[in-house]
Amino acid sequence: MLKVGLVGLGFMGSSHLGIYKRLMDEGYPLELVAICDVDEKKRTGELTQGNIDVSDKSIDFSQFNFYTDMEEMIDKENLDYVDLCLPTYLHAPYSIKAMEKGLHVFCEKPMAISSAACQEMIDAKTKYDRYLMIGQTLRFFPSYRYIKDTLDSGRYGKLNEVALFRGGTTPLWSWDNWLLDNARSGGCLLDQHIHDVDTINWLLGTPKSVNSIGKVYFEGSGYDMVSTNYEFDDVVVNAQDNWTINNNDFGFEMRFRFSFQEGTIILEKGKLVDYPNNEDSFEPDIDSESGYYIEIKHFAQSIIDGKDPQEAAPLASTMETIRIAEAEVASADQKKTVTL
Repeated sequence: MLKVGLVGLGFMGSSHLGIYKRLMDEGYPLELVAICDVDEKKRTGELTQGNIDVSDKSIDFSQFNFYTDMEEMIDKENLDYVDLCLPTYLHAPYSIKAMEKGLHVFCEKPMAISSAACQEMIDAKTKYDRYLMIGQTLRFFPSYRYIKDTLDSGRYGKLNEVALFRGGTTPLWSWDNWLLDNARSGGCLLDQHIHDVDTINWLLGTPKSVNSIGKVYFEGSGYDMVSTNYEFDDVVVNAQDNWTINNNDFGFEMRFRFSFQEGTIILEKGKLVDYPNNEDSFEPDIDSESGYYIEIKHFAQSIIDGKDPQEAAPLASTMETIRIAEAEVASADQKKTVTL
C-alpha cells in the first residue's frame, strides 16, 4: 500500500485530493495519509476554486494528518511519495528536499521557474536515486493522445498546421496572489501557456526558433497574453494564451486545430471532431477519463512496479519545454525572433 503526502492545497492540490479520494474508493493500493499547507484554514477543508471546478467538497478532512511544514510531515509519516502542488518557484527546492529525504516526487507543472532549476531537479533525482515526474497533464489527456496516435500512425499523412489556444479568467484565487507575481509564477506564459508549449515540444520537438508577442496587463505579473509562432520545417505552428477574459459566460477553454494532408482534427468547446478530407466528420470514440486521474495513477503504478515513470514524460523533455518558454519570454522582451 503506497503512502502519499499531498503538499499544497490550492486549486491544483484540491483537484489532486479528489483524485486520491477516488483511487482509495476504488480500492487502488494507495492511501493519502497526510496533507501539508501553510494556510491553517485548509485543515478544515476550505478548498480553492479556480477557473474549472475540479475539487470534491464531500471529503472528510479528519482522516488526514495535517501539517504546515513538509519536512515535519516527511519525518513523522512513513511516506512513499509526495505530490507537490506548490507555487512554481518552490517546485525545485521542495522536490530536491523530498528526494534527499528518500521520497519519490510527483510535481505539478511547470517543472520549475527556470531551466537551470530543472537541471538541479534532474541532478537530485540521479543523486538520490528517486522517481520524479512532472504533471504535464496534456500528455495523458485522451484528446491529445488522439493527436499523438494520428501523427505516429501517419493515417492522415503529413502535418501542415497546428493552432493552439487556451484562456479564461484571471487567476485571482491563488495563495498570496502568487500567480500574478512574475518572479514566483512566470506569469500566464509559464503557468498556463506552458501546457501548449509542452504539447508542441511533445508532438513536434524543439522548434528552430520562436517569435513571441506578449502583453503585460497586470503590473508585475509577467506576460498575461501571448502569441507565439514556432519555426518548423513545413509546418505552420502558433499558440496563444490570454488569462484576462473575465466573463462568467466564457470561464475557461482550451482549443486546438491540427490540419493534415488528408484530414483535420479540432477540439473546441470541449468537443473533439475529426474531419477526414471529402468524408463525413465524426466524434472519435476516445476514453472519457481525465488526464489528471491518468497521470497520477500512472505515477503511483510506476512506483508499485518499480519502473521509472519517465517514459511518459521524460525529464529532459519537460525541461526542454521550460527552455522553449524562456526563449519565448526573451523574444517578447526583445521584440525579435529567438533561435533555439
